[in-house]
Amino acid sequence: MARPNTGRPTDQELEILKVLWEAGPSTVRDVWKALSAGRNIGYTSVLKVMQIMRDKELLVCDANQRPQVYRPRQNQKTVRKHLAGDLLDRVFGGSASLLLLHAIESKKASSEELTELRQILDQLESAD
Repeated sequence: MARPNTGRPTDQELEILKVLWEAGPSTVRDVWKALSAGRNIGYTSVLKVMQIMRDKELLVCDANQRPQVYRPRQNQKTVRKHLAGDLLDRVFGGSASLLLLHAIESKKASSEELTELRQILDQLESAD
């Protein structure tokens, strides 16, 4: 049975997207080299996942070039925002404060991160 397309990238797809966001448009071989530096993964596995990602419209493929060059359809900020919103709705019932509290409790935020959060909260508060 095929997995339903939720629009959310899988962990493996996110790993590929991260490579492409960092490196820019790349061939399957380039992505495979980047991924295989950290773990054992086959070239054909990367190829298959990238083809699926193209079909799911997560990647755009320039078929006019040989070898084919892939790039993400959306930038990293857009995908992160979509995933955060999805998590906010599915897990925290739309409560941004619950999401933030659990995020801060689960991993200790640095003083720089806390300062940045305070600045964002101040900006949001003054915008009202």
